[in-house]
Amino acid sequence: MQPPAGSQVSRLPAQRPPSDQLAPPLPEPAPVRPRQQRVRTILTVTAAVLTALVLGGIIGGYVLYDRATTPDRSAPDVVVDNYLRAYLVDRDDTLADLFVCADGASAELRALRDDLVSREERFAVPISVSWGSLTVQREGDAADVEVDLVISAYADDRAYSERQPWRFTTRLGDDWRVCAGSRAG
Repeated sequence: MQPPAGSQVSRLPAQRPPSDQLAPPLPEPAPVRPRQQRVRTILTVTAAVLTALVLGGIIGGYVLYDRATTPDRSAPDVVVDNYLRAYLVDRDDTLADLFVCADGASAELRALRDDLVSREERFAVPISVSWGSLTVQREGDAADVEVDLVISAYADDRAYSERQPWRFTTRLGDDWRVCAGSRAG
């Protein structure tokens, strides 16, 4: 029922006492002690710094590993030197394949290595291959590299050696590769 006009009675609903079904009021959170807050801050900063150091170490380790294990194919003479070392000295075909063009390298050099291996087995003496300076004649994205291979053996208290001039053709794609090789002159 509405109060009469001009009455001083409030139009607000009557207030009721709280119901037993309502949840009790939440207690106020206990104040955080300054010492606990300081410890939390120190732990958070320490964890962040350690995380950054670990991630930086992982990234740095990956970069160093990648640089150390990537074969150097930066110049024609470098790629020929690395190819000869892998193919004739270390006799590692897998590593040597990293320095050659897609169609392979020299059948003549393969024949030389096969001959050296058979002589080592036949005469039971180690045969080593070395070389001196490499001469590069570059024309655009191709270069010829000339080198004297020195094939040496030591048997019966005597040293034997032979010098063979070789010419290698290299090409520049993403990097330098050995595409051909043959005995010169």
